[in-house]
Amino acid sequence: MEGRLMDIESIQARFRAFAREREWEPFHSPKNIAMALTVEAGELLEHFQWMTEEASFDLDSEKKEQVAQEIADVQLYLCRIADLLKIDMAEAVDRKMVINEEKYPADLVRGSAKKYTEY
Repeated sequence: MEGRLMDIESIQARFRAFAREREWEPFHSPKNIAMALTVEAGELLEHFQWMTEEASFDLDSEKKEQVAQEIADVQLYLCRIADLLKIDMAEAVDRKMVINEEKYPADLVRGSAKKYTEY
């Protein structure tokens, strides 16, 4: 599967216009978008509830499309909250990866699922 790069700024502009056309700006506070994001993440999780680890890798086409829709909802809300708070998502991800690399040095955590506070 060949991936495409996402243009976050275009997604944000499109979502901004989408909200404006529907006069939803008053409802799109960072708090409300964060709450909506959690709901959508829960809906994503619901598709995997009670599945085995193996089954979670082998979704039929209908289930995979449903999961894709929930992933899109999560991504849209992430883009929206970053837009509202003027957070550069690419920069935030880069900074967080540096932090994660320091917290989880490969030579210490390889093959372990422990949290960084446990080693």
